[in-house]
Amino acid sequence: MIVVKVGGSEGIDLGAVCADVAHLVQNGTQMVLVHGGSARTNEVASALGHPPEFITSVSGYTSRRTDRETLRIFEMVYCGEVNKGIVERLQALGVNAVGLSGIDGRLLEGKRKDALKIMQRGRRMVVRDDYTGTVDRVNVGLLRLLLEHGYLPVVSPPGISTEGEAINVDGDRAAARIAAALEAEQLIILSNVPGLLRDYPDESTLIPHISPFRADEMMAHAEGRMRIKVLGALEALEDGIGRVVFGDARIDAPVTAAIGGRGTVIGPA
Repeated sequence: MIVVKVGGSEGIDLGAVCADVAHLVQNGTQMVLVHGGSARTNEVASALGHPPEFITSVSGYTSRRTDRETLRIFEMVYCGEVNKGIVERLQALGVNAVGLSGIDGRLLEGKRKDALKIMQRGRRMVVRDDYTGTVDRVNVGLLRLLLEHGYLPVVSPPGISTEGEAINVDGDRAAARIAAALEAEQLIILSNVPGLLRDYPDESTLIPHISPFRADEMMAHAEGRMRIKVLGALEALEDGIGRVVFGDARIDAPVTAAIGGRGTVIGPA
């Protein structure tokens, strides 16, 4: 069992990801594919006159400001265009994929945050009308039902709150929760860089291997969105996942390459 998270930033080759996933599934690998859609969401939000806004928490993590209109656009792009586009690609490749959001069947459930403590222009502020939250529970029975009947689950945020509201949840951390719930052998996180870089954005400074006993040191090298990916990796390791790989989604056969150790491997090389 492998859980693969592919990001939604510019430069990612979804065609190569889907072709590789199809090859692996057809050769007996059990898998759940989790995806993002940030770049396309930014485009659509701007076209609809509601451009994206990003906020930084007091602990240094950057996330999308998610008011109700942003959440509507988020659902439109993530659950609609991107999710169904991936499912269509996989179906064309002979894989019986099923697209799900975290809302469906309460697949990704958690608490909506009452307030966000952020930094804005050097000042601490509190945001209260935001629809974000964390994944506290995975409906693993739904995933196992699909897997046992030969389907490939393709999962996207958002999730659902305990009160039944849609909430924006981070895809990398959601993938870590899914991997833990399924007791996956490894978690692979693909993005538009070759892995964790010692000196971002210099790709020649790739860190090829990190001992899980020193995994907390990763945060010192993480910049921007990589910080939340590192957080997801740390949570996966804490939940018992033995191997996490940061891989490159711009290359051919990116999942196979990551399984083979290309990228940044946390755990056995």
